[in-house]
Amino acid sequence: MIDNNNPVWVNLFLVRIKKKKPQEGPRARINEEIRAKELRVLLEDGDNLGVIPREMAIDEAVKRGADLIEISPNAVPPVAKIMEYGKWQYLENKKTKEIRKKATSTETKNIQVKIGTGDHDLLIKSNKASEFLREGHRVKIGLYLKGRSKFMDKSFHEERLNRVLYLISEPYKISSGPLKGPKGIAIFIERDKAKKDEANPSADQKQASAERSTPI
Repeated sequence: MIDNNNPVWVNLFLVRIKKKKPQEGPRARINEEIRAKELRVLLEDGDNLGVIPREMAIDEAVKRGADLIEISPNAVPPVAKIMEYGKWQYLENKKTKEIRKKATSTETKNIQVKIGTGDHDLLIKSNKASEFLREGHRVKIGLYLKGRSKFMDKSFHEERLNRVLYLISEPYKISSGPLKGPKGIAIFIERDKAKKDEANPSADQKQASAERSTPI
């Protein structure tokens, strides 16, 4: 027999309560939880059933095998939607994630190449740079230099960087650089929304041109 006065059992009970996870996802009043006597009711496809009594709206939701969800409780009258509650939560979560993603501050992503980086690797790195630009990030393209390569002509270094830039399919503009650093030189680019996509050759054309160039 369990002794409720035993502190051991009490502690175990409290641990169980603490481990209970809260319900995930957005919460809204549904079905009988809704307090308003009349609601403006929308269907999942956007059709408007007008302002009807709550009981009638719940009956309509039951007929459709769905739930009545109060989506705008502060409206006059409150607005409700007939759809499956789990699906509504999923869509609301997705919408919230997209808003957070857009609100995320822009990062500077790094792409590094070397003097002898081959055409195939250059294409991979340029595709990654294009992906970063599409996501709205700033991209730093660095040319790593060591030994005698540090003392080569500046125009040669810039030509090595241009091999990557030429393969980038996303419209971009140079925000700063080339800048010299302790490990080489770097250039910073960001997406150019004003530039038309047609102004840039396609990725296939750029790849073919790069393959025709003499490897270093």
